[in-house]
Amino acid sequence: MQTIFHAADSRGSANHGWLQAKHSFSFAGWFNPERIQFGALRVLNDDIIQGGMGFGTHPHDNMEIITIPLRGDLEHKDSMGNTEVIREGEIQVMSAGTGVHHSEYNKNPDREINLLQLWIFPNKRNVEPRYAQIPIHTLHQKNEPFQILSPDPDDQGVWIHQNAWFHMLDLDAEKSVYYDLKAEGNGVYAFVIEGEAEIGEQVLGRRDALGITETATFEVTAHQDSQLLLIEVPLVAG
Repeated sequence: MQTIFHAADSRGSANHGWLQAKHSFSFAGWFNPERIQFGALRVLNDDIIQGGMGFGTHPHDNMEIITIPLRGDLEHKDSMGNTEVIREGEIQVMSAGTGVHHSEYNKNPDREINLLQLWIFPNKRNVEPRYAQIPIHTLHQKNEPFQILSPDPDDQGVWIHQNAWFHMLDLDAEKSVYYDLKAEGNGVYAFVIEGEAEIGEQVLGRRDALGITETATFEVTAHQDSQLLLIEVPLVAG
């Protein structure tokens, strides 16, 4: 097993007043030539948006965009006619395909929202844009990875145009569990949302991440009660 450690404080940082953003990979005004992407995973942004503020209407194309609110409610509007509120405990996916415009705002004027937004390179270009949103708290399982995204429309969670799987892991302190990769040639970007966990003798704290390659399985051990996002993607973008 090969690993690459990304400490939380090594991420790019942007403070726009209304938005405080942490970038795991090069984004906007932050560029690190060694942190462009992890395989098909192009963006992992950890955003805090102040009450009532957000991103005005802007375009995307040929990208799979996933949003996971960790705290608070996000209002979404797009050129496909969707007007939705994505709440804590839900996951949203948007296949930008041939092109879509959307806006995202903190629904609540009196409290901030913290969300993860991820961009995945698709394996099909110029698809018809699509939108989906589901609750993931109903899928929750304690002390084992539970799937929230896959390539299969008929499988558990949302789906995208890529041979990728996302799992959440809510692990009690001192518990261990194995994650088995779903496809040969994939790797996993393990992101610690809360707590402290160990993978392959690397201890990961809150918001630390570990890129994992050249293995079919690995063990996660929690040093504290921990929540992780396991992002399995092809190691090539297309």
